[in-house]
Amino acid sequence: MKTLTVGQIAKLAGIGVETVRFYEREGLLDEPSRRASGYRQYGRDTVSVLRFIRRAKELGFTLKEIKSLLALRGDESATRADVRGQAVTKIADIETRIHDLQRMREALSVLTASCHDDGPATGCPILEALNGDRDDWENVGSAT
Repeated sequence: MKTLTVGQIAKLAGIGVETVRFYEREGLLDEPSRRASGYRQYGRDTVSVLRFIRRAKELGFTLKEIKSLLALRGDESATRADVRGQAVTKIADIETRIHDLQRMREALSVLTASCHDDGPATGCPILEALNGDRDDWENVGSAT
């Protein structure tokens, strides 16, 4: 089996060398074997794992969740229901984040509409809301 360098697998996976090393430190990749010179040597299967990680990140999975998915991927006793359960949990997390982002957008829209372009920055409703208590500005969007 031909082995690859860290630079080669990084290029094939479309990520940086430091990212590969980070994934190794985080336990997402097995420790590679080393040549007599001390250089790491990787098999082509590592590229597949790196692409899996990259795609999972694009779908919003955290590194901890990806580690769990990788474990399921290599577990002969794992079921599709196990994998689906992780995806359903991630969808719920995304829905919560979307709700939070919409709330933030609404609050910022109200604040932005109340801040006119003319005049000094002092007294600006946006700055005043940011200076005030958190409860004050969290409820701005719900007032409309």
